[in-house]
Amino acid sequence: MVLMSGRTFCAHVIIINFLLLLSYNLIYGTETDIFCLKSIKNSLEDPYGYLKSSWDFNNITQGSICRFTGVECWHPNENRVLNLNLSNMGLKGQFPRAIQNCTSLTGLDFSINKLSGKIPADIDVLLPFVVTLDLSYNNFSGEIPKSVANCSYLNSLKLDRNALSGRIPGELSFLTRLRTFTVTNNLLRGPVPNLPQVPAESYANNSDLCGGPLPPCS
Repeated sequence: MVLMSGRTFCAHVIIINFLLLLSYNLIYGTETDIFCLKSIKNSLEDPYGYLKSSWDFNNITQGSICRFTGVECWHPNENRVLNLNLSNMGLKGQFPRAIQNCTSLTGLDFSINKLSGKIPADIDVLLPFVVTLDLSYNNFSGEIPKSVANCSYLNSLKLDRNALSGRIPGELSFLTRLRTFTVTNNLLRGPVPNLPQVPAESYANNSDLCGGPLPPCS
């Protein structure tokens, strides 16, 4: 009888520990993704209150962040961010480095905002699995970082209508998955990368680009 009681006690302990672990996961979800979104919200100016009204971290349960405006998760019942679509929200500030804490992110759309400063030189570290990246219609300046060529999963890269200058990294020609690449209306110059699938109009309205589908470089 004593032995039976011991087994019963052990079974109860295991069940209780399992329930506590399940409860912990339901309450806290994926902490890095939650921290990622909190940091993005805190680092950007949100003049129209899109993030302020929707991104509420006071009662985080499993899947709750998946209902935030612009957030798409791998599964609606778990807090793992798949895509962020924060287009046309009037957001201001620099590229949020804390985005690296959204460790499963494959798609990022910051288009049609008022973000400024340089595109991070270590963009490949911040977004190692990115497939689609849209930073068009902002105020980004400086050069396109060479490290973007290390984002080997990139299928679409849109950088139109910024104030980007210098040369387009030739290393982009190594991105074998890249199908869409647009840099119209910037201040870019020099030869374009060897991307046969990219038409001339994707380079329109720059300072002095040449090569590829454009007139030959002198």
